[in-house]
Amino acid sequence: MSIWRFFGVEREPEDRDPGTFASSAEAMRDVVERLERLDPDRARYVARFAYVLGRVANADLEVTEMETRAMERQVQALGGLDEAEAVLVVEIAKVQHRLFGATDSFSITRDFAKTATPEQKRELLGCLFAVSAADENISGVEENEIRRIVKELDLAHEDFIAARASYREHVARLREETP
Repeated sequence: MSIWRFFGVEREPEDRDPGTFASSAEAMRDVVERLERLDPDRARYVARFAYVLGRVANADLEVTEMETRAMERQVQALGGLDEAEAVLVVEIAKVQHRLFGATDSFSITRDFAKTATPEQKRELLGCLFAVSAADENISGVEENEIRRIVKELDLAHEDFIAARASYREHVARLREETP
């Protein structure tokens, strides 16, 4: 399975920078080989999960180091991946988002929604808030992106409210309304 198919993308970008992912080609090959041994359905699930996390991290057009680390922790825990594998999956998701951006965002999220259980969707929603709160501030842009994702996942508004409640102190708009 090619690394791009791992993400459910049938095409590869024409202009790839060979130094994008890692300084050691041999270490990279080892991690890629381990990822390619994952069950294909599980690999797609983890890849789509990471990509959707990247949507929120990149909503304000900047993925911070704290957001990246939060994404890695979520992907590592969710996918049963080791740290190197989680780092690679998150980096691939970030690069794919930069290359294809909004072109693939809707379709990848809808593909995730088609195969995920309601519990997995709610788990993703909680992780979206965790990533956006990594810098202790959930901006209006990030919150709006999460709202769009909730609709694409066919989750209820109540699910959004419940997930946001856990991060209330980090939601910029709600902090401004609190006396």
